Amino acid sequence: MSKVTEPPAYESADAATAFARRVGGLWHDRLGKRLAGVYLIGSLAHGGYRAAYSDIDMALISRTPLAAPDFDIVNRKMALCSAVLAPKVSLFWTDATFSAGRFPTLDRIDYLDHRVVLLERCCLLPGRPTLGEVRTYLSADPLRKWSAEVMRLTALRDLLAQDRKPYLRAILYPARFLYSWETGRVASNDEAVAYVGRCRLAAAEMDLLARALRCRNGHDDVSLLFPERHRLHDLFRICTESVSSAHEQ
Repeated sequence: MSKVTEPPAYESADAATAFARRVGGLWHDRLGKRLAGVYLIGSLAHGGYRAAYSDIDMALISRTPLAAPDFDIVNRKMALCSAVLAPKVSLFWTDATFSAGRFPTLDRIDYLDHRVVLLERCCLLPGRPTLGEVRTYLSADPLRKWSAEVMRLTALRDLLAQDRKPYLRAILYPARFLYSWETGRVASNDEAVAYVGRCRLAAAEMDLLARALRCRNGHDDVSLLFPERHRLHDLFRICTESVSSAHEQ
């Protein structure tokens, strides 16, 4: 039996959360009274953070729009805090009217339903996107980007280190896509896979998703799934059929 080694301390969810708090402090120092709040969203908020495959997703609400110097100064200080964790930070931000910045539809829902407060001066909330708005969003850029990734990944001859994370995400993405498409909500990978297993996917597709989830949770090596990369086309077809069916109604 192979020996299980402990991951470095910086790979834990606690370490990622602690770093996110430091980043929130940097934004507070930079923005002062302009800052409404800084929050965890994504896998750290859902409880599914895995260092090898997860980003440190953060939401920032500012009373006024941010400018390039704001990002330059905070990003530079963030890199000095941790050269390992800084590149993992994915910041979603907007202003008090929720009309500026980078705060896509699903991240708004994640913020509404799952946010974890890191720092808050006042709680500002956007209107909840409707199911129709969720579907319009999903069938545009997210579907196009996933389609391009499916084409790129299935054409690979070998799974290189830099493609391990994108490949695993590409396999698991249809579970989250279908969950949000049908419910208008956002869920963790574990919840989304369980949902589509109960009411959506056939046994063959579910087997692939279940094994991908095991890889994401650190139990198996994602390279074991690489010979089945052609099945990404089947998963993509299932998602596009859901889109087409909704358009026909």
